[in-house]
Amino acid sequence: MKLVRSLLAASLLTCSFSYAAELEPLPEPLSLEAALTLSALTPAQQAQMANESLAQAQLSGIEASDDATIDFRARARWIDPSYKSTDPSHNDSSASITVRKELYDFGQSETELASSQQSAEAQAFETQRQKQLAQLAVMRAFYDVVLSDLAFARDNEWMAIAYIQADRAKQRNEMGQVNDVDMLALEAISQEVRRRRFESESRQRLSRAQLAIAMGRPGDLVSTVARPSVELPKEDPEDFDAYWNDVLKNNLQLKRLRQQRDAAKLAVKAAKQSDGPRVVGELDSLVMNRTTGSTHPFAAGLLFEVPLSRGGRTDAAVASAEAKVTSAEAALRLKEYELREQALKLWLARSDLRAQLQEQKAKETYRDVYLDRSRALYELELKADLGDAMTKTSEVRLDIARVLFDWAMNEAKIKAMVGRLGEAQ
Repeated sequence: MKLVRSLLAASLLTCSFSYAAELEPLPEPLSLEAALTLSALTPAQQAQMANESLAQAQLSGIEASDDATIDFRARARWIDPSYKSTDPSHNDSSASITVRKELYDFGQSETELASSQQSAEAQAFETQRQKQLAQLAVMRAFYDVVLSDLAFARDNEWMAIAYIQADRAKQRNEMGQVNDVDMLALEAISQEVRRRRFESESRQRLSRAQLAIAMGRPGDLVSTVARPSVELPKEDPEDFDAYWNDVLKNNLQLKRLRQQRDAAKLAVKAAKQSDGPRVVGELDSLVMNRTTGSTHPFAAGLLFEVPLSRGGRTDAAVASAEAKVTSAEAALRLKEYELREQALKLWLARSDLRAQLQEQKAKETYRDVYLDRSRALYELELKADLGDAMTKTSEVRLDIARVLFDWAMNEAKIKAMVGRLGEAQ
């Protein structure tokens, strides 16, 4: 078990580098599923894995604290023997092997081990949470790429229409059909729309860079992405109280804080046991050049140690450990308060997003009908707002996509709150 844990600690420290070397190239177009699957470890994940590795190493150290120790000692020494010595030789060199093992400490090592195990498990929960945070970051960045593409398409349409309107106004001005003020107004609008289009193009590049960073692959910028399909369920699966009870039971932050609190409580018990008695077994095997009445080739014995006084060290250690328990309890309560507010916001956001989607769907229906009418009037040369109708339709579709992606992110956060983000449905 100790060997397995030591190997795990070593692998946690090195897996990020080996994983980075085995990354597959990103497909084109990139889907959300592929983005999540092909992401590398982020620096935050690597740092947390190092913390978990450290906790595992400390646990292994505590497990090994009562292992038998074997010491070899050799000494070359010349002496002037006493006149009473039965061996008048001067060579008093010797060699010895000593085996020492703590046999019983009345529960202190078991308590320390249990406390360290709780701390190691707390780090494992934090590692899992960092993985979910990385997944959320990839999802948000991926959706932003899709939205930036839709915004660019909208602004590109606006720029084309504004350019045509400005160009026509210039031609009509030359023929005296449009005054200078109206022509310059359209030219100013054309330049404003042009500037927005370049800003949208910059956001496309920036959003792709942010996606690459979120994936832990800052050098891999994708050209195209596949728009994910998001559908809202007809009704929410459960009420808030049931969801909150699920959060209390399965939230990874609460699990980590509970483990840290339990570890602190066990540390108090270990501190109180630190001045307890110990039973130690010893074996000695000696080889000596001089033989006297007090020398012996082999010895075995039990050592019973009872600390009689440690001054105020034990009381100080207990007080320190108890203070950590109080701090851990307060951190747990505070996190429960924070999470309850977050959980309620996520839950209420469902209703808000449903209302927003219904609003945008109504606008989409109106814009589709308006676009059909504008197209018909344009063909009859009765009205020339076809381009404006087309861009307004693109804008509504962008707003619908934004609401759908906000819904998807909200649902992902709801799952992350109960530690189930990324689980197979």
